[in-house]
Amino acid sequence: MHHIAPYDLLSIGETAARAGVSVPALRYYEERRLIRAIREPGGRRMFPRHILRRLAVIAAGQRVGMSLEQIGVALSGLPEDRAPNQREWRAMGERWAQLLASRIRELEVLQSDLDGCIGCGCLSLGRCTLFNPGDEAQHEGPGSRWLRRAVGSRRAASAQAHEE
Repeated sequence: MHHIAPYDLLSIGETAARAGVSVPALRYYEERRLIRAIREPGGRRMFPRHILRRLAVIAAGQRVGMSLEQIGVALSGLPEDRAPNQREWRAMGERWAQLLASRIRELEVLQSDLDGCIGCGCLSLGRCTLFNPGDEAQHEGPGSRWLRRAVGSRRAASAQAHEE
C-alpha cells in the first residue's frame, strides 16, 4: 500500500459525514470489499480521502437500483490503495456503462409490461408475463423467472433486429 500522510486520512465518522452515509453502511461496504480502511495501532478505522470517490460511485449506483454486487464489478479494476488515474477511471466507466445499459434494458421491459397491465384491464392475461394462474411458477423455483424470460427474449429480438 502506498504511504498515506496522516492529514489524508479521515476517521470513520468524518468519512460517513462527508459521504452522506451512516457509519454502519461504511462498515458494511468494507465487509463487502467495496472499500478498505486502514487500521491504526489501536484498531481504529481510518479512510484515505480518495475513498470518497468510491463512495460517490456506490451511492450513484444504488440510486439507479444497482446491486452492491454489480457496483463491486464496476469498481473491481480500481486500485484500493490510491486515487485512480484517468485511464483507470475510463476503464471503470466502460464497465459502468455496460452495467447501466443492461439495467436500462431491464427497466424498459418492465415499464412496457406494466404499461400494458395498467391499460389492459386484464384483457390480455393470455400473453401477460406476470400472470401466474394456479401458482404454476412454483415448480420453476424462486424468483420472477417469467419476467426474466421476457427480458431475455426481448434482448434476443433486439439483437437480431440490429444485425439485420
